[in-house]
Amino acid sequence: MSIDQTQLSKFLSLVLRHKPDAIGLVLDSQGWASIEALIDKANAAGTKFGRTELLHVVETSDKKRFSVSPDGLRIRAAQGHSVSVELGLSPKEPPAVLYHGTATRFVEAIIEQGLKPQARQQVHLSRDEATARRVGQRHGKPYIFEVDTLAMHANGFKFYLADNGVWLTDRVPPEFLAPSATAAE
Repeated sequence: MSIDQTQLSKFLSLVLRHKPDAIGLVLDSQGWASIEALIDKANAAGTKFGRTELLHVVETSDKKRFSVSPDGLRIRAAQGHSVSVELGLSPKEPPAVLYHGTATRFVEAIIEQGLKPQARQQVHLSRDEATARRVGQRHGKPYIFEVDTLAMHANGFKFYLADNGVWLTDRVPPEFLAPSATAAE
Protein backbone atom coordinates (compact mmCIF):
# COMPACT_ATOMS: atom_id res chain seq x y z
CA MET A 1 0.00 0.00 0.00
CA SER A 2 1.28 3.47 -0.90
CA ILE A 3 1.76 6.32 1.53
CA ASP A 4 -0.76 9.21 1.43
CA GLN A 5 0.18 12.70 0.19
CA THR A 6 0.50 14.33 3.62
CA GLN A 7 2.58 11.48 5.03
CA LEU A 8 4.82 11.52 1.96
CA SER A 9 5.35 15.29 2.23
CA LYS A 10 6.29 14.95 5.92
CA PHE A 11 8.60 12.04 5.12
CA LEU A 12 10.32 14.05 2.36
CA SER A 13 10.76 17.00 4.72
CA LEU A 14 12.36 14.70 7.28
CA VAL A 15 14.85 13.04 4.93
CA LEU A 16 15.60 16.02 2.66
CA ARG A 17 15.83 18.70 5.38
CA HIS A 18 16.83 17.00 8.62
CA LYS A 19 17.72 13.29 8.63
CA PRO A 20 18.80 11.86 5.28
CA ASP A 21 20.79 9.25 7.20
CA ALA A 22 17.50 7.85 8.60
CA ILE A 23 17.24 5.88 5.34
CA GLY A 24 20.91 5.97 4.33
CA LEU A 25 20.38 8.77 1.80
CA VAL A 26 23.29 11.05 0.89
CA LEU A 27 22.70 14.70 -0.01
CA ASP A 28 25.28 16.57 -2.05
CA SER A 29 26.70 19.89 -0.82
CA GLN A 30 23.69 21.78 -2.24
CA GLY A 31 21.13 19.43 -0.70
CA TRP A 32 20.35 17.42 -3.85
CA ALA A 33 19.63 13.67 -3.76
CA SER A 34 19.08 11.25 -6.59
CA ILE A 35 15.34 10.64 -7.01
CA GLU A 36 16.07 7.00 -7.85
CA ALA A 37 18.19 6.56 -4.70
CA LEU A 38 15.56 8.32 -2.56
CA ILE A 39 12.78 6.02 -3.81
CA ASP A 40 14.92 2.87 -3.51
CA LYS A 41 16.14 3.66 0.01
CA ALA A 42 12.70 4.80 1.23
CA ASN A 43 11.04 1.66 -0.12
CA ALA A 44 13.75 -0.54 1.44
CA ALA A 45 13.13 1.24 4.77
CA GLY A 46 9.38 0.56 4.55
CA THR A 47 8.07 3.89 3.19
CA LYS A 48 6.54 2.83 -0.12
CA PHE A 49 6.07 5.26 -3.01
CA GLY A 50 7.10 5.66 -6.62
CA ARG A 51 8.19 8.47 -8.92
CA THR A 52 4.59 9.38 -9.82
CA GLU A 53 3.57 9.90 -6.17
CA LEU A 54 6.79 11.80 -5.45
CA LEU A 55 6.34 14.21 -8.37
CA HIS A 56 2.68 14.71 -7.48
CA VAL A 57 3.66 15.87 -3.97
CA VAL A 58 6.31 18.21 -5.42
CA GLU A 59 3.88 19.72 -7.95
CA THR A 60 0.84 20.07 -5.66
CA SER A 61 2.52 21.20 -2.43
CA ASP A 62 1.01 24.57 -1.47
CA LYS A 63 4.26 25.54 0.25
CA LYS A 64 6.49 24.38 -2.65
CA ARG A 65 8.86 22.76 -0.17
CA PHE A 66 10.72 20.68 -2.76
CA SER A 67 12.52 21.32 -6.04
CA VAL A 68 13.32 18.88 -8.83
CA SER A 69 16.45 19.51 -10.91
CA PRO A 70 15.95 20.61 -14.53
CA ASP A 71 17.06 17.16 -15.76
CA GLY A 72 14.42 15.50 -13.54
CA LEU A 73 16.97 13.24 -11.84
CA ARG A 74 17.45 14.96 -8.47
CA ILE A 75 15.32 16.46 -5.70
CA ARG A 76 16.01 18.75 -2.74
CA ALA A 77 14.18 20.69 -0.07
CA ALA A 78 13.83 24.34 -1.11
CA GLN A 79 14.85 25.59 2.37
CA GLY A 80 14.53 24.79 6.07
CA HIS A 81 17.49 22.47 6.40
CA SER A 82 18.97 21.56 9.75
CA VAL A 83 21.68 19.53 7.99
CA SER A 84 24.52 21.51 6.49
CA VAL A 85 23.89 22.37 2.85
CA GLU A 86 24.74 25.33 0.63
CA LEU A 87 21.71 25.96 -1.57
CA GLY A 88 23.79 27.95 -4.05
CA LEU A 89 21.40 30.90 -4.00
CA SER A 90 22.68 34.31 -5.08
CA PRO A 91 22.08 37.30 -2.80
CA LYS A 92 19.07 39.37 -3.89
CA GLU A 93 17.72 42.77 -2.97
CA PRO A 94 14.72 42.09 -0.71
CA PRO A 95 11.44 44.01 -0.59
CA ALA A 96 11.57 46.97 1.84
CA VAL A 97 9.70 44.98 4.50
CA LEU A 98 9.35 41.27 5.15
CA TYR A 99 7.54 39.46 7.98
CA HIS A 100 8.33 36.79 10.51
CA GLY A 101 5.65 34.79 12.28
CA THR A 102 6.31 33.23 15.64
CA ALA A 103 4.42 32.21 18.76
CA THR A 104 3.75 34.82 21.46
CA ARG A 105 5.82 32.82 23.97
CA PHE A 106 8.99 33.61 21.95
CA VAL A 107 8.40 37.36 21.55
CA GLU A 108 10.36 38.55 24.60
CA ALA A 109 13.49 36.58 23.63
CA ILE A 110 13.25 37.79 20.03
CA ILE A 111 12.94 41.43 21.14
CA GLU A 112 16.10 40.98 23.24
CA GLN A 113 18.19 38.82 20.90
CA GLY A 114 16.70 39.27 17.44
CA LEU A 115 15.88 36.39 15.11
CA LYS A 116 18.31 33.50 14.96
CA PRO A 117 18.10 30.40 12.77
CA GLN A 118 17.76 28.10 15.82
CA ALA A 119 17.93 24.50 14.49
CA ARG A 120 17.82 25.65 10.87
CA GLN A 121 20.60 27.18 8.83
CA GLN A 122 18.91 30.53 8.21
CA VAL A 123 16.04 32.71 9.40
CA HIS A 124 12.89 32.39 7.28
CA LEU A 125 10.96 35.52 6.30
CA SER A 126 7.64 35.90 4.47
CA ARG A 127 6.59 38.41 1.86
CA ASP A 128 3.18 38.95 3.49
CA GLU A 129 1.60 38.99 6.94
CA ALA A 130 -0.92 36.24 6.13
CA THR A 131 1.85 33.73 5.41
CA ALA A 132 3.79 34.82 8.51
CA ARG A 133 0.63 34.36 10.59
CA ARG A 134 0.16 30.80 9.30
CA VAL A 135 3.78 30.03 10.22
CA GLY A 136 3.32 31.50 13.71
CA GLN A 137 0.11 29.51 14.27
CA ARG A 138 2.03 26.26 13.87
CA HIS A 139 3.85 27.07 17.13
CA GLY A 140 1.03 28.53 19.26
CA LYS A 141 -0.73 31.88 19.42
CA PRO A 142 0.78 33.82 16.50
CA TYR A 143 2.71 37.06 16.69
CA ILE A 144 4.00 38.89 13.61
CA PHE A 145 7.18 40.95 13.38
CA GLU A 146 7.90 43.41 10.58
CA VAL A 147 11.51 43.22 9.47
CA ASP A 148 13.07 46.41 8.10
CA THR A 149 14.89 44.62 5.31
CA LEU A 150 15.59 47.89 3.48
CA ALA A 151 17.72 49.09 6.42
CA MET A 152 19.28 45.65 6.90
CA HIS A 153 20.25 45.45 3.23
CA ALA A 154 21.70 48.99 3.40
CA ASN A 155 23.78 47.78 6.38
CA GLY A 156 25.28 44.89 4.42
CA PHE A 157 23.03 42.01 5.43
CA LYS A 158 22.48 39.49 2.65
CA PHE A 159 19.12 38.03 1.62
CA TYR A 160 18.36 35.01 -0.51
CA LEU A 161 15.13 33.97 -2.20
CA ALA A 162 14.47 30.21 -1.98
CA ASP A 163 12.83 28.36 -4.86
CA ASN A 164 9.51 28.42 -2.99
CA GLY A 165 9.41 32.18 -2.35
CA VAL A 166 10.66 32.13 1.24
CA TRP A 167 13.26 34.82 1.98
CA LEU A 168 16.33 33.70 3.92
CA THR A 169 18.95 35.60 5.91
CA ASP A 170 21.52 34.57 8.51
CA ARG A 171 20.04 36.58 11.39
CA VAL A 172 17.93 39.66 12.16
CA PRO A 173 19.25 41.90 14.96
CA PRO A 174 16.55 43.35 17.26
CA GLU A 175 16.97 46.90 15.98
CA PHE A 176 15.49 45.85 12.62
CA LEU A 177 12.34 44.34 14.17
CA ALA A 178 9.00 45.95 14.99
CA PRO A 179 5.60 44.52 15.81
CA SER A 180 3.41 44.44 12.71
CA ALA A 181 0.21 46.47 12.73
CA THR A 182 -1.63 43.20 13.40
CA ALA A 183 1.11 41.64 15.55
CA ALA A 184 -1.02 39.59 17.94
CA GLU A 185 -4.50 39.40 16.45
